[in-house]
Amino acid sequence: MGSGRYSSVSEYVRDLIRDDEKRRAHDRLEALLIEGIQSGQPTEMTRQDWDDIRREAVKQFEARKARETA
Repeated sequence: MGSGRYSSVSEYVRDLIRDDEKRRAHDRLEALLIEGIQSGQPTEMTRQDWDDIRREAVKQFEARKARETA
């Protein structure tokens, strides 16, 4: 492209798609955070809650890593 940042049109389009995916993920996270804040009285997190969150995060990280290397 003109600025030399991209070596091809397809590289530019892939970058646009990645940026859009990041924006959508950010918007989704923000919506979920707002939903959580507005959901009512807070409850104490248990050790099991944290273990479940950690397990889900690792699962999503590994899935994303597998997609990126495919």
